[in-house]
Parts: sequence; structure tokens; C-alpha cells
Amino acid sequence: MTDADWMQHALRLAQRAEQQGEVPVGALLVHEERCIAEGWNQPIQTNDPTAHAEVVALRKAGQILQNYRLIDTTLYVTLEPCVMCMGAIAHARVKRLVFGAFDPKRGAVCHALQLSDAPFLNHRVEWSGGVLEPSCAELLTDFFKARRGRP
Repeated sequence: MTDADWMQHALRLAQRAEQQGEVPVGALLVHEERCIAEGWNQPIQTNDPTAHAEVVALRKAGQILQNYRLIDTTLYVTLEPCVMCMGAIAHARVKRLVFGAFDPKRGAVCHALQLSDAPFLNHRVEWSGGVLEPSCAELLTDFFKARRGRP
């Protein structure tokens, strides 16, 4: 499967978050060409501020692989990760990160912070951004417009 195929899957997960009243972000972790874990935003539903899509997927993957080091994996997520998620991604030793929409205000890969290049981290995550960006961004924009009662 291509990055776009996997991102399409992540978009379906983001829609699940939206159906549950959560900010629509979806993530999945791929290892050896198969999806081993999925996640979508769940902080409201679970009363857990760390239940971002990325962290949910990383936790599940750790259980499946029986290791907190997620070597040779690729994480697909519909939005550029925040600082918390980027820290978890680096700590888990995810090899590659692919995200959809850029987040200029809070993104910690290449915008508000550039943690992908931070010299104090002992792991570098390869990354690609903008995969299916229009679809990923539109899902978020429409969600927040509806939340604010704007057309």
C-alpha cells in the first residue's frame, strides 16, 4: 500500500473520533507492511488528556509487539503531531512518521517546534507531511466550524 492508501485509512479513523464528539484525528501504525494498531482522539471520552490518536495507537502497538520500542514502524496520522505526541513517537523509536495536515500553531514536527531535528533527542524520526493534506485539513476545518456554529 502507498502512503496515500494508509492515510485514507487514518482519515476513516479520524471520522470515528468526530462521530464520538472528539477532534477528528486518526492514526495507525504499520509494521512489515501491515497495520498493527489504530487510534483516534479520545481525551474527552476517556477523561485522559494523553489520549491523542498517536498515543492510543502507540500504546496498542507496544502491547501487540510486547515492546515499547517500536523499531521499523511507520506512524500515519491525519494532523502534524503536537509536542507530547512527538516526544512519544521519538521515545518509541518509530522509524518514520507520515502526516496529513500541517499544524502551524501547535505542530511539533516542523512548525511551532521542530522536534524532528532537536539535538537533545537521541532518535531521529524520518517524516513526510502533506499526504492527503486537503482532505485531512478539510475534516478538521469543518469540525471546528460546526463547533463554533459557523457555516
